Amino acid sequence: MTVERIFDELGHFKRFQACLYFAAAFQAVACGIHYLASVFLVETPNFACGVPANVTDVLLGNLSGSRLEDFLPLFKADSSPLVVRTAGGEQWELSRCTRALRVRPQDFTYAFDGNTSVQSCRDGTFVYDRRQVYQSVVTDWDLVCSRAWLAKLCQPTFMLGVLIGALVFGDIADRVGRVKILMLTSVCQFGLGVCVAFSANYYYFVVLRFFLAMVSSGYLVVVFVYVTEFTGIKVRTWTSMHVHAAFAVGIMVVALTGYLVRVWWIYQIVLSLCTSPFLLFCWKFPETPFYLLAKGEHQRAQDLLDRMARVNRLDRRLKVEELLQAEEHNGAPLLHKEAAPAAEEKKKKKLSILDLFGSWRMARRTGTVWAIWFIGSLGYYVFSLGSVNLGGNRYLNLFLVGAVELPSYLVGCFCMDRIGRKKTCAPALLLAGVACVLIIVVPADMEALTIALSMMGKFAIAIAFGLIYLYTCELYPTIIRSLAVGSGSMMCRVGSVVAPFCVYLADVWIHLPQLIVGILAFVIGILTLLLPETLGQPLTSTLEEAEALGRSPPRAAHGQEMKRHASA
Repeated sequence: MTVERIFDELGHFKRFQACLYFAAAFQAVACGIHYLASVFLVETPNFACGVPANVTDVLLGNLSGSRLEDFLPLFKADSSPLVVRTAGGEQWELSRCTRALRVRPQDFTYAFDGNTSVQSCRDGTFVYDRRQVYQSVVTDWDLVCSRAWLAKLCQPTFMLGVLIGALVFGDIADRVGRVKILMLTSVCQFGLGVCVAFSANYYYFVVLRFFLAMVSSGYLVVVFVYVTEFTGIKVRTWTSMHVHAAFAVGIMVVALTGYLVRVWWIYQIVLSLCTSPFLLFCWKFPETPFYLLAKGEHQRAQDLLDRMARVNRLDRRLKVEELLQAEEHNGAPLLHKEAAPAAEEKKKKKLSILDLFGSWRMARRTGTVWAIWFIGSLGYYVFSLGSVNLGGNRYLNLFLVGAVELPSYLVGCFCMDRIGRKKTCAPALLLAGVACVLIIVVPADMEALTIALSMMGKFAIAIAFGLIYLYTCELYPTIIRSLAVGSGSMMCRVGSVVAPFCVYLADVWIHLPQLIVGILAFVIGILTLLLPETLGQPLTSTLEEAEALGRSPPRAAHGQEMKRHASA
């Protein structure tokens, strides 16, 4: 498309674009923060049912002491109960959710053959191990025992907000512009993030987190489109993929903050403040030239081109009229066609998700793209659940989970620019499928090889999951690009919701989760080979241009036909 001349003339990634890119990516760190913040917000420490009096003596098997808190790190859900004696001489057997009062005990011993009176623990009577988690949502509102399901509901509710936000804000960004959504979601991320810290009760907490998920997802979807439309072909792969790196940095920030701050509401405030400087200059962000030209706002587009040239210290002044004349000369649809009187009726037409299935060719493409989004998320979480439970320091483990993503993005960028998007995505999915199959056939006693194969599968899935954002942007035109990315992100969230249920299938057969992921990854990897290649291709503006991707140009096809006749 002739509009790619903007980057040829004004620079693919010079000072103007670099400033916008790093500022936009900086705020993407906040998305990673809020997505993973619940790891420590809703953490459940060891706990036991308390007693309505001061404890003077404690027994646990052969161990004895005077402080109940000293025994909580050793107390497990399936272990024998704690036996305590109060200042009034009462003896209690404490489990996690119940306590039993011994009736007329003779001596203070761990074993007791007499009668007991069992009571259920109520809110405010639980005792928590505060060495690792001093104060969390669980300890503040006693989300344990019969209320434990409320704690488990927090993350699914958040992911539901992510799903809805991805679709809603992606659609709105195509209608009102990218910058307005970036500013709105940024301000809301900060405001809602702080409000979560002051939640009066569990229900306010869940509702606020739901809306926080919506705006975080909205920003993450639109920022990929924004940086894609502000950078040229030469650097578009690296700029798009490294937004994921900013998200991974957010995960590492969560781990570091969780290690330093053990009170949940202070922890939430600190995380919300991490990217607050972005609010000081996000209102200066310009709209993308692609969007302005597609909407027929030629004067604003010209002002933006002049500003880019000035900041990049270029004498060349690119004129919008030159782009429009070049489009008309090449016989392509004008960028300002939506503003033309002959297309006034088309301008009134509202684009929707149905436009992603406007033809059989586009429908097949959308189905495959959605499948890649789904398996990328599903595979990532299935592989990750085993890797985060490595034992040792959980803060270090979470930090490494974020850090391990960085090499996959570097490898993905290198391959995407050398061999293409399709030829990187498809082999990555196929490799993940092969890794899953090998995990199934490896003997159970070869743990080191199983871990290595699991990490190989996660590494491969991360490459496919990282590049699908950019690949989706390049497969769809400007008028529905945000909607395409938003709907793909919706499928990604569906995969993240399904992933825990897939992991639960290990109770049926230990390798069933790997089998499911392996089959899906292999099949989708083969389907990916049918997608058009977009490496080196300009971004499209219309549905007709997008649908033509991957087709042989008429002249080239005619030349090939002439060669066949000549050889005959």
